[in-house]
Amino acid sequence: MIKQKNIALCIILSIVTCGIYGLYWFVCINDDMNTAVEEQGTTGVVALLLNIVTCSLYGFYWAYKMGEKVDMLKARNGVQSSNSGILYLILNVLGLSIVTWALIQNELNQVADV
Repeated sequence: MIKQKNIALCIILSIVTCGIYGLYWFVCINDDMNTAVEEQGTTGVVALLLNIVTCSLYGFYWAYKMGEKVDMLKARNGVQSSNSGILYLILNVLGLSIVTWALIQNELNQVADV
C-alpha cells in the first residue's frame, strides 16, 4: 500500500534533520515504486547501502532506473510517458537529487491510496 506524502514537508524535514529524514524518504520512495510497478526490484535499504558504499555513484543508476519505472507507471495509466530516466540522471549529476526525489514522489502520490 502506497501512502501519499507531503513533498514540501519531506524536503523541509530532510533539511532540518541534516539529511537523516532524506535517507528514510529515499528508502520509502524505492519501496513504494517497487509496489507501484508490482516488481520485486532492489529494496530501499539495499539501494541506500549501495548508494553509501559507492559514494553516491549507485545513485545515478538508481535515478535512471526510477525514471524507467515512472515511465512504466505513466504508460500503465494511459499518460504519455517521456524519458524520465534521463531527466532524473541529469538532476542527480547536477547535485539536485532531492529534486529527483520530489518528482518521483509526485508521481507516486498520483497512484497512492488516499
